[in-house]
Amino acid sequence: MRVGPCADRGVVEPGEELSPAYAAVLGDYVRHLRLNRNHSTHTVRAYSGDISGFLVHLQRLGIGSLDHASLGSLRSWLAKQQSLGQSRATLQRRAAAVRMFLAWAHEVGHAASNPAAKLRSPKTVRKLPATLGQADAAEMLAAAIALTTEAGGPASRRDVAILELLYATGIRVSELVGLNIDDLDIQHGTVRVTGKGRKERSVPVGRPALCALEVWLGQPREELATTESGTAIFLGLHGRRIDQRVVRRIVHRALGVVEGAPDLGPHGLRHAMATHLLEGGADLRSVQEMLGHASLATTQIYTHVTNDRLRTAYQQAHPRA
Repeated sequence: MRVGPCADRGVVEPGEELSPAYAAVLGDYVRHLRLNRNHSTHTVRAYSGDISGFLVHLQRLGIGSLDHASLGSLRSWLAKQQSLGQSRATLQRRAAAVRMFLAWAHEVGHAASNPAAKLRSPKTVRKLPATLGQADAAEMLAAAIALTTEAGGPASRRDVAILELLYATGIRVSELVGLNIDDLDIQHGTVRVTGKGRKERSVPVGRPALCALEVWLGQPREELATTESGTAIFLGLHGRRIDQRVVRRIVHRALGVVEGAPDLGPHGLRHAMATHLLEGGADLRSVQEMLGHASLATTQIYTHVTNDRLRTAYQQAHPRA
């Protein structure tokens, strides 16, 4: 197996290949991720690249079998990447990927032991995500709606529906482009979303977003629809299911007209939705369910965002701050 472009750049030489034994093990693991873990193509590709880099490192150390991999060889792999300038977050992610791989390899008999059982990942400091203020979000949506009267084309109404839905629900861009008409329940004000690991969840949709969707799903969508459209809610200009890159351009363009707003993509609207919900008094568990986070710890980053805003407001307003 030739090491692909997602492998460790600067650690794996271009064209360097895995031994047949390692290639076979990696192939088995990739099938396990796809069939048993239901990981997305992007996630599988990322894990495969990380593990390829580790296996090539073992080869360079003269270790031809996972039976002879050790905690020391794992640490030397991480140390090599650190010396090449990899960030702590990258090292942590790759350590986690190899830890899962070796646990699986030991469980299915590809390795006599699991040397990663005692491996500690580098600690990282979680950065607060940039987010959008409530006033900026309102201005962005108002500007997009105003364009529908000026431009008047079906794409402008589609763009409003996309922006409203992203901000109303906090769904991921991959989830948005995968939506079908049957996933939307206008009567109950919900949308059924298929998230990571093919897990489904139902997310409430606000009235402005529902209205924008009803408008888009009428005549405007019909104007763009072709035989290739299927049941996709959102279509590109050629009638096929809209591409994630197009959605990102729509969001960047919409935020570009708001003076002082951060340059965010669809994930920025996800951050804004979560932050604004918490600022409005929503409980953390409900926000976790709406975002589709597997762990509450992932959602807790937004409490830091709201606390940071409260602290700033306090320092600006309190006479003894």
